[in-house]
Amino acid sequence: MDTARYVVALITIVPVPSAILFWLVVHPNVRLWRRLGLSLSYTLLVVLMVGVAVAVYLLRDSILSEEYGTNYLLVALAIPIYGATVWLSLRIRRYLTFRTFVGVPELAARRDGGLLLTEGVYARVRHPRYVAVLFGLISVALFSNYLALYLLLPVGAAGLYLIIRLEERELVERFGDEYETYRDRVPMFVPRRGRMTNLGAR
Repeated sequence: MDTARYVVALITIVPVPSAILFWLVVHPNVRLWRRLGLSLSYTLLVVLMVGVAVAVYLLRDSILSEEYGTNYLLVALAIPIYGATVWLSLRIRRYLTFRTFVGVPELAARRDGGLLLTEGVYARVRHPRYVAVLFGLISVALFSNYLALYLLLPVGAAGLYLIIRLEERELVERFGDEYETYRDRVPMFVPRRGRMTNLGAR
């Protein structure tokens, strides 16, 4: 179990900071990336992400030096939270293509703005992908029981919230009144009571 906890902690702590940094760099600078074009933009962004991931990996012994051992109560709590992550992620993937996951709509110089997602799980909350990410981080922190993962939770949550604010600003620029109407109608994270009916069937 100790090995499993370490591996889970490592495969989380290495890519997550890079992924958060990716979106924090993309959203405030979409005009710049669109001028540079997809090829150059992704080259620069991938170099940045790989650099951060490699740095974290090289520092892994220091970052993961403090751990609290296997706690089966925390493992038991982690399992249903991770299950919720998988459940939500599967519903999100019905609507998000690979191009959307890697930020092509943000970086591509398209004038029509693409398609605004308002169906399925997106009819209940505006940012289910970030809810799933947060659930995933919580489940991993509880399972691995490493200090670094517990510290990553508030940092990651703050980073995700900032990403959402930047993303929504960019979505208003792309979709205008359509997104503002959607934003007024659909909550950010927590579905309103009575709006979860038939979610699993969608």
